[in-house]
Amino acid sequence: MTPAKESSVDADAPHAQPPHSGSFDVPVQVANDQIIEIVSDSGEGAQTAGQLFGTVCAKMGNGLWTVEIIPAEIEPPPRSQAGASGIRVRFATRSISNMGDRADLVVAFNEQVLYSRIDQDAFRPGTLLLIDSRWAKDEDAKIRDAYAKALEDFCARGYDVQEIPIHEETLKLVENPQRGKNMWVVGMLCARYGRNLDFAKDEVRLLFERRRKGEDVIVRNHQLLEAGYAWGLQYFDERLQVPSQESDQAMVVMNGNAAVAMGAMAAGIEVCSMYPITPATSASHYLASVFHRAGGFMHQAEDEIAAVGFALGCSYAGKTALTITSGPGLALKTELIGLAVMAEVPLVIVNVQRGGPATGLPTKVEQGDLLASLYGQPGDAPKIVLAPSSIEECFEFTITARKLAESFRMPVIVLSDANLATAQTLFARPEPTDEWLAPPVDQSPWNENTPPYDWDAETGLSQRPIPGQEGGAYVLTGLAHDEHSQVAYASAINQRAMEMRSRKLATLEQSLKPPVVNGDAEGELLVVCWGSTRSAVEEAVDRIRADGHRVGTTCLRFLSPLEPGLDEIFARYRRVMTVEINYSDDPDNHRAGTSRRYSQLAWLLRAATLVDVDCWSRVPGQPLPPGMIEEALRARLGGAD
Repeated sequence: MTPAKESSVDADAPHAQPPHSGSFDVPVQVANDQIIEIVSDSGEGAQTAGQLFGTVCAKMGNGLWTVEIIPAEIEPPPRSQAGASGIRVRFATRSISNMGDRADLVVAFNEQVLYSRIDQDAFRPGTLLLIDSRWAKDEDAKIRDAYAKALEDFCARGYDVQEIPIHEETLKLVENPQRGKNMWVVGMLCARYGRNLDFAKDEVRLLFERRRKGEDVIVRNHQLLEAGYAWGLQYFDERLQVPSQESDQAMVVMNGNAAVAMGAMAAGIEVCSMYPITPATSASHYLASVFHRAGGFMHQAEDEIAAVGFALGCSYAGKTALTITSGPGLALKTELIGLAVMAEVPLVIVNVQRGGPATGLPTKVEQGDLLASLYGQPGDAPKIVLAPSSIEECFEFTITARKLAESFRMPVIVLSDANLATAQTLFARPEPTDEWLAPPVDQSPWNENTPPYDWDAETGLSQRPIPGQEGGAYVLTGLAHDEHSQVAYASAINQRAMEMRSRKLATLEQSLKPPVVNGDAEGELLVVCWGSTRSAVEEAVDRIRADGHRVGTTCLRFLSPLEPGLDEIFARYRRVMTVEINYSDDPDNHRAGTSRRYSQLAWLLRAATLVDVDCWSRVPGQPLPPGMIEEALRARLGGAD
């Protein structure tokens, strides 16, 4: 097995002088890809620091991907191993959209929080750990002892451990370092990586102006940036430069929740109703701050059921609405989603998946809601299910979802996840078009001879009457009904209504294209994925193909209906398997034979294609790194040989 490449620093590359670097004569290495982490106790601003640093990298033209490290508890005890809070920032010369493998550099506000990252296999031998030295002089002897033992342990593990005076240096400028050391760290990192300090200052100003802070707060944080930068110039005896690629396109930087919110506005959606739930809540925060500028209305309901009920009522009245939630909220919305199916009312649902079941891992990523989205309602409840695989697609698919919901008069579920929701990346600035927008509500008189469910026999589609439209009023019911929306229990009527609702999915499938295969178009193995795992899978497959293996990968965006042509694509490979972040039984350790549980997409594909689709999945509570996927795929290829 070929090990994953741990670092992309090119020692033989020509030295480069970073921009806005001040005067120093230390060597500067060129790196194509760097992964840094900032880890702290909750509430110390590590995530803000990483987001700010990542935005600076993006504005300098680097590819960017961030992953937030969020503890499950709201306020875990300080200096606790399970309470690590922070962020991972990967920036590169090329475009990237996954978190990579092990970190190159880590800044830690205390030593204990690093253990949770070690448990996640986040570091490698040689990873540079910059640890706040304040704990060596703490008044509590137990803390001093724990600090000393941890540093000894880190050195034994092969990490490059360096103590730095974060607390001490910050204290020179502010009375409470808890309120400023994150900005000092940003300045230090800008010196280490040759980042433009003026860009960082601009981002700090924007950040605190959005928070309605005064000029004195902005000036103080600028001073912290400058102090960290000056210290970094003096401290580091070697610096790294990650070159950027020039682009003639205007770019934007955002996370997936912001992209969903922007997609809603771009689509002309006028109502969003939701109840706060991790990790979807920031979408509502963003909409609440800007939605009114686009003529939208943000409604915070008293609970998840009220949120979907409000959205459904708005959609019935002609304003196709959006509701945003996560797994537990989706479960609570089940009955009213079923009503939307039966009554054929358009509705857009964005489900930001997290770990489950029950409360599960509320701040961690998982892809565990696919089958719940497809089959969560009682009875037969066909609906459209989309899965964006990038932050750009979070924007685009929200627009598409509104169009599909209205055209097919049915709910559309967009399956995002915590990885997409909180990660930052940059992509080409979308150019608005009239095609994005919802058409005006049709208020022309309704043909009194046309029933409200005038199902077309070929497509299952029907025109949508709007209450308030002359002649368009009709009784909406969740009971079985005929085309006139009259309650009907006759066998033939119920059979026909079921057929018409299902036929809409078949109609949509006929308009779809087969999925694109990356890598080899035929060969030993096809890896199928969905959602945010796409980029890591593609990176792993590229590494394997470089060794001569004939491997392909495809990512499914439509999960209901499935994209066409899968049978033909699968037939070109000796083996087909999925890679997902949900649970499946490991075949090597499973004893139940035919009762083996497959991962969710594998289960669906086996049923749809009758192909013996295998699977490899894990639920680590974090995105799957390319190296982990590569190792699993190489093991399967070895078994195939």
